[in-house]
Formats: sequence, C-alpha cells, structure tokens
Amino acid sequence: MTELTSMNRRDLQAKATHLDERYHAFKAQRLALDMTRGKPCAEQLDLSLGLLDCLRHNDYRAADGSDCRNYGGLEGLPEARQLFADFLEVDPSEVIVGGNSSLTMMHDTISQALLRGMPGGSGPWRTLPAVKFVCPSPGYDRHFAICQHLGIDMITVDMTAEGPDMEQVERLVAGDESLKGIWCVPKYSNPTGITFSEAVVERLARMRTAAPDFRILWDNAYTVHHLTDTPDRLANLLAAAKAAGNPDRVLLFGSTSKISFAGAGLAAMAGSVANIRHIKAGLAIQTIGPDKLNQLRHVRFFRDMAGIETHMQKHAAILRPKFATVEDVLTRELGGTGVATWSRPRGGYFISLDTLDGCAKAVVAMAADAGVHLTHAGATFPYGRDPRDRNIRLAPSMPSPNDIRQAMELVSVCIQRVSVAKLLTN
Repeated sequence: MTELTSMNRRDLQAKATHLDERYHAFKAQRLALDMTRGKPCAEQLDLSLGLLDCLRHNDYRAADGSDCRNYGGLEGLPEARQLFADFLEVDPSEVIVGGNSSLTMMHDTISQALLRGMPGGSGPWRTLPAVKFVCPSPGYDRHFAICQHLGIDMITVDMTAEGPDMEQVERLVAGDESLKGIWCVPKYSNPTGITFSEAVVERLARMRTAAPDFRILWDNAYTVHHLTDTPDRLANLLAAAKAAGNPDRVLLFGSTSKISFAGAGLAAMAGSVANIRHIKAGLAIQTIGPDKLNQLRHVRFFRDMAGIETHMQKHAAILRPKFATVEDVLTRELGGTGVATWSRPRGGYFISLDTLDGCAKAVVAMAADAGVHLTHAGATFPYGRDPRDRNIRLAPSMPSPNDIRQAMELVSVCIQRVSVAKLLTN
C-alpha cells in the first residue's frame, strides 16, 4: 500500500474522495457496535456456569471447619488464600481475599493511606502538602480515576517495550518525597499488552525512593490471560523487593473478574506481613467478613491453579480469533500507509493503536458518528489528556468476529480520512 505521507496533493485529494465514499457507505448501514470496555462476552461467561450449582445444600464449611454462612474470616478462607497465593506467587500468609473487585481493594488501600498512612511512613498522607503518583502511560484509566477522585497529583512517564521508562521513574522518585506510589499493570498491560522485563522488575524493587512509605501498586490483572501457547513470564516483584531490602514496597492485586463471572468473582491483594497486618486493621472497621460462600464456590469450581490454567485455555480459544481479526483488518487497511501503528499482544484484553499526532480524538468521534464506539481518546493518560492526541485503546473481547471486522474496517477508514485531512492542511 502506498504510504499516505509520501503522496502529492492531487493524489491525497483523490484518496479523500474515495475514503468519503467508503465512510458514507458504512454510515448507511446504521451500525451499533460497542468496543469501549474490555468486557468478557457471553460465551466466555458461560464457561463458568458451573459456579452456580457447584455447592450442595450441606457444603458450606471451609477447610478449617468454619461455617461460610456466618460472620468472620476477615482475610478470606484458608483455601481461597492458598489459591490466590499460587495465583500471585506469594505465601498464603501474605494474602487477603475479599469481594469481587480488585479495583475496590486498590481504591480502599489508597484511601486508607490518606487517612492512616502506610507502614514505614510518618503518618497519614492527607496531612502532607501534596501527594503524587507516577503513572506510566498509556495506562489503565480506572487507576488514574482513583487518583483524580482522591486528589492525588499524577506524573506521567513513558511506557517502553519493557515497561515504564525507568530512567524517568528513578529520577522522579529519588528526588521527591511527595511521590508515594506508582501504578503498574505488569503483565499483558492495559492497553499496550507488554510484559515488564526482568530488568525493569529488579529496578523497581531496588530503586531509591525519597518517600520511605513509597508503594508499587502491582495490578496483575492479566497474569493468566494468555493468547498464545508460550505465555510471557513475569519476574516476582515481591521476592525481588525482599531481596533488595524493601519488603514493604509492594502491594499486589488480582482477581477472577475476567476468569469466572466479571461481576461476581473474587479479588485478592498481597504484600508483606506488615502491609497485610495494616490493611486488616482497617478492614476490621469496615466489615465483619467477605462473602465466604462465593470464595468456597470458586475453590470448589477451580480446585487449584491447574484448574484455572485449563479454564483459561478455553477463554483463549474464544479470544484468539477476535484479536486475529483486528490484526488482519489493520494490516490489510493500514499496513504500509505510515499513518498508524498498533500492538500485537500475546495476552490480556486490549490492543493499543497510535495514529498520527493530533488525530485520535477526531478518529474516535468520526467512528462514533457512524455507529462504532471506542474508548474515548485520551483515556489511557492521566486526566484524560493524551499530550500527542494519538493513542486509541481497542477492546475486541465483547463483539463477535464479524462485528469486529466491520468495526475495524470503519475505524481504518476513519484513521486514513483524518490523516489525509491533516496532511492536506500541512
């Protein structure tokens, strides 16, 4: 395909006319396709229907004999803690299993830090003149929303093919005591799909921080969400932090939200014994215990990590054709044009697409006007502002492959049309 950036003005105008015809043909179809969020499709949710009847009427006791129908068990069932210990590669004593949402646990952890501080610190973060977080970007919009909601300043650093730009991160955290944390989605990250390299994990574990209570919020949301038969391997951050003499630096999070039922799964967090003791002290005021019957259901259904891994192979079989469809269309429509690049993830739920600078918002708006709704441009950056206005997050999990094909063809037309308009004005 001819590179659009090398075309002369007459050819660009002819191209614009052709793209306009294609765009209006799409509009005439009155499409109504939603690719805004990474939701599991109904076929994926059906994989976990066994959760609904895996407990018999007299099966309500945990491995320690406790009655799961009653109060108590603040840190979760012993067998659920063991399952998540294997999931997060930590010791069961370092795990708290909660309700269905890891995002809730993350929000609560930061809220508690603002109110009560963190082990190793000098008191509540809210008493400080400013509290800041490092935010590798493109990143997860809901992480950024927590900071914005709680009044925490966000400092953007670049994402590279190996993880956050550690030169930027190390320089920032070493010189500013008000920097209290960093958000990380370390495996098949949202939205770029990259897995942090071992070198990045080691540098995060041992870097010097001005704040003694600095925390790495390690949202390992996609640790078993592979799309290939050769999964990425992520180094163990908590083990690395312990070896570096920083055992309290790490707070890990995970959930079954895209493994079992998205709205009725399990979430867990992990960290040093000191961190877990601190978190439990706050939880004891909020609740008398989590939904232990749901924890028991998940343990009965999955049994162990081998059960989860087998289950996730079924998810991958559903998702792979969808991601392949995106790749096929983008390659056919945009390959060689010079106006877009995109990630080729080996796992996770998203594809990160970059347009020419200054084009993403216009592309998203143009696609929406023709019936295909994408995550709003800028969502993958703090405050919803992409400084280069080029990143678009694609979420292909929910629609059918045929709908994805239509959506990506339209999006490709929009990208080319907006790019041609930009080139004609230069």
